[in-house]
Amino acid sequence: MSQPGIPAPGGSTTGLQAQNGAASASGSPYTNGPVQNALMSSQVSVSQGYNSHLPGSYPHLIPAKTLNPVSGQSNSGSSQTVSPLSNYQGPGQALYGPPVASHPVTPSLRSGPSPQMPLPTSQNPAATPMPSGSFLPGASVSSPSNWQYNYLSQTNHCPRASSQPTMTGNTNLMSPQYVSSGDSSLQNNIIKSGIISNTNNGSMVVHNNYDEIEGGGFLATSQPTTKNPTMSRSVGYSYPSLPPGYQNTAPPSTTGAGLPPSSLNYPSGPQAFTQTPLGANHLTASMSGLSLHPEGLRVINLLQERNMLPSTPLQPPVPNLHEDIQKLNCNPELFRCTLTSIPQTQALLNKAKLPLGLLLHPFKDLVQLPVVTSSTIVRCRSCRTYINPFVSFLDQRRWKCNLCYRVNDVPEEFMYNPLTRVYGEPHRRPEVQNATIEFMAPSEYMLRPPQPPVYLFVFDVSHNAIETGYLNSVCQSLLDNLDLLPGNTRTKIGFITFDSTIHFYSLQEGLSQPQMLIVSDIEDVFIPMPENLLVNLNESKELVQDLLKTLPQMFTKTLETQSALGPALQAAFKLMSPTGGRMSVFQTQLPTLGVGALKPREEPNQRSSAKEIHLTPSTDFYKKLALDCSGQQVAVDLFLLSGQYSDLASLGCISRYSAGSVYYYPSYHHQHNPVQVQKLQKELQRYLTRKIGFEAVMRIRCTKGLSIHTFHGNFFVRSTDLLSLPNVNPDAGYAVQMSVEESLTDTQLVSFQSALLYTSSKGERRIRVHTLCLPVVSTLNEVFLGADVQAISGLLANMAVDRSVTASLSDARDALVNAVIDSLSAYRSSALSNQQPGLMVPFSLRLFPLFVLALLKQKSFQTGTNARLDERIFAMCQVKNQPLVYLMLTTHPSLYRVDNLSDEGAISINDRTIPQPSILQLSVEKLSRDGAFLMDAGSVLMLWVGRNCGQNFLSQVLGVENYALIPHTMTDLPELDTPESARTIAFISWLREQRPFYPILYVIRDESPMKANFLQNMVEDRTESALSYYEFLLHIQQQVNK
Repeated sequence: MSQPGIPAPGGSTTGLQAQNGAASASGSPYTNGPVQNALMSSQVSVSQGYNSHLPGSYPHLIPAKTLNPVSGQSNSGSSQTVSPLSNYQGPGQALYGPPVASHPVTPSLRSGPSPQMPLPTSQNPAATPMPSGSFLPGASVSSPSNWQYNYLSQTNHCPRASSQPTMTGNTNLMSPQYVSSGDSSLQNNIIKSGIISNTNNGSMVVHNNYDEIEGGGFLATSQPTTKNPTMSRSVGYSYPSLPPGYQNTAPPSTTGAGLPPSSLNYPSGPQAFTQTPLGANHLTASMSGLSLHPEGLRVINLLQERNMLPSTPLQPPVPNLHEDIQKLNCNPELFRCTLTSIPQTQALLNKAKLPLGLLLHPFKDLVQLPVVTSSTIVRCRSCRTYINPFVSFLDQRRWKCNLCYRVNDVPEEFMYNPLTRVYGEPHRRPEVQNATIEFMAPSEYMLRPPQPPVYLFVFDVSHNAIETGYLNSVCQSLLDNLDLLPGNTRTKIGFITFDSTIHFYSLQEGLSQPQMLIVSDIEDVFIPMPENLLVNLNESKELVQDLLKTLPQMFTKTLETQSALGPALQAAFKLMSPTGGRMSVFQTQLPTLGVGALKPREEPNQRSSAKEIHLTPSTDFYKKLALDCSGQQVAVDLFLLSGQYSDLASLGCISRYSAGSVYYYPSYHHQHNPVQVQKLQKELQRYLTRKIGFEAVMRIRCTKGLSIHTFHGNFFVRSTDLLSLPNVNPDAGYAVQMSVEESLTDTQLVSFQSALLYTSSKGERRIRVHTLCLPVVSTLNEVFLGADVQAISGLLANMAVDRSVTASLSDARDALVNAVIDSLSAYRSSALSNQQPGLMVPFSLRLFPLFVLALLKQKSFQTGTNARLDERIFAMCQVKNQPLVYLMLTTHPSLYRVDNLSDEGAISINDRTIPQPSILQLSVEKLSRDGAFLMDAGSVLMLWVGRNCGQNFLSQVLGVENYALIPHTMTDLPELDTPESARTIAFISWLREQRPFYPILYVIRDESPMKANFLQNMVEDRTESALSYYEFLLHIQQQVNK
């Protein structure tokens, strides 16, 4: 596969930064020779095919192995924790390894009982003590309400090294290979012969796993960990003048090769580079906040200033960096950190009681993406970081890594800038001018020829499935979008249907019609005619179209009610494992036959009690199969269309651990629920035609001193820090938790880099890289000043899902509340200069209590009997897999008044005028009976029309003469020839266009059944089982002021 060094369309490279630097796993990253096709700045090249000269071929030529993780090694997606919690199971499993330099951990957060949140007075029992829900270092699962913010130095920095001898002729030893967590069968799709690449010294290196190709996870060489000396570090594209001690010194001797680069003195060279250096060290740290963030230093009493919600969408905070650095920084939509000012030490982070982590949307669709085609991808020889805008050029010939501080040589090819056609300006190359960039990867980044796009569709055709009528919609969508499937002349497609037996379809070229093959032995599934079941789409298009037209009618008379989903998935896996690809599974009920059969677990009357709800899988079959799929580069997307309990907690594992996605359409029926049909069709269109990356891996690196310990999202952790993403899509988000492992006192800036290596649908190996740079601060006030409240809420939501699964829902809720209490207590005791009555918060955290209250009322974490179990599980899947912007919208919807839209403040997009109404607080007191209000809750839009709404809106927008004539089931607005109608429809269309899923619009009258859903999203109001915002603030104040 390829190396995880580039942010991919749907994944993030997660790698713990090399602590002491790592030697390149493949020797030198460079090859000598002329720059080939030097560079393109345009979008995507459309070359097809792949390098057939590579040795080896697809794994079907070697015996297939199964993924059989060694017990004691965790291989799981969802979230992975590298921590000492040996009994931590489930979606946040621990990866074990010998700890390095364990410092004594001082629990820094309060423990002991803290009173439970009061219920509304109607049902408030005597307050009972509960364990603190804070995040304690080293907390064990036995006290589950203690989340971990900081794992200090227990992270695994010593993967087992293989005994393979070095094969290079360098004085630097080759980095030890990583052994993945699990046995060698994890690399079951790797060509035994390996891929041999010539490095620039003529030595030969054999790659035989992904980690070697990507190179440099944790520790790769045993260099001493000398601190980086404080010096005037330049960041960006100018050459700094060297400090006096660096002028006119003798060239470094070869004996210094083993020393950290920062201890070597370098001559300044013939030219004097005197451009102004950039960097936070040229700002006065204590004053920079005053000049750049006057608003941020405001102290707010939330009990007096309740209306803190801005009327326009909340923007992420801007890091306090020099403008020349910030203008090069990564877009926060792609990469953002919970703290835009990084604390110098773990002690300072502990004191702030805020979580440190990253949220990524690495494969997001981009309007502009620089794509570089070059024979040389320049990377740090030590930690394998890709060159980026935040490295320092010591002179024309040397650059200093911004993650491990090693000084590297600039290769000859990099001296020439193909954009300006100037030689000698490496600092002006696109790689050093863009924080987001994509490389066309050479053959060294491949373990096999790039795979073709392979799409396999698996359909439930039991009686229950046929009753829903879903097959008509899906087959029609496929017919409509067949020519738009991402791919090229190599694209393959296949179909399997199942009830109590499994049906294959031969689509061999030359047949007059598709041929159905039935396998009734579900205990020992085999593949009949394997060569004709996955066929080239171009060559067999007519047969594929015939099958899609006849499939919906083939089972209309079926009386078969059983569902053998498990055996059907096994068959699909066997069919796809030679190549890898995407499996799309459509299921309408609980599987009842064969392996993976499930029993109903939901008891409707017990939905509300937090203890016995079944959030964990009832079988490990789906997780194990997903790990097998991941090993063979197969991702599974699950479409669940069911009105009854289907145990999504178990079924969802097939997608979570294979880097797939879950789609859920409760109560889907082609006649009784037509809006779900519309939603499925719109979302299928996006699903079938969006960009896709195959056989991807992702790694995240960070500056020395920081470490990553937990990952959240849908993936499988291949070797402690390498995320395996058989498919990556532009709609997937990821999150990671970090800690400060070594003091950052000697550096003013830190950087994070995600690298996603993937195969495009055109058969090109590509690496997408995102790099983010942030300042380091030494005071608590500065940490609070740079807090990103949306990112903090998003990371806490991911952590709360894990807590719900490993402990209980009530523990997760308590921990969310305590996250607010702890951080505001820390602010009050340590950062506030004068104690005042009230609930005092820094301006940056003014919305923190509101967002946490919204999370407590979100479907994932709410109490009350109205949350069906599968709907709750689906909401939790969304928390784990959605990019932050969509997660925040479903957590805290946006409310607009739309009966008085005007062009004032409107924006213009493609000659369309889009009104921009103000965002209102989510409280009934903001509603008015003479208006109409639109609530955007992400996956659903609700238009509430007041009983006394003006006649103008009713007739000009809704097309009815009076209120009573508004239909109860209205889900579309008529397109009327009026300016009011045009504005309203333009605004709703604009909201829909910005997301990958299709929000249904419900028009709600006072007596509509949907009104309860509308009011449920009014998070500032009291509900039967949750406090109002003001009551919640009083509770927080009571705890903070103790």
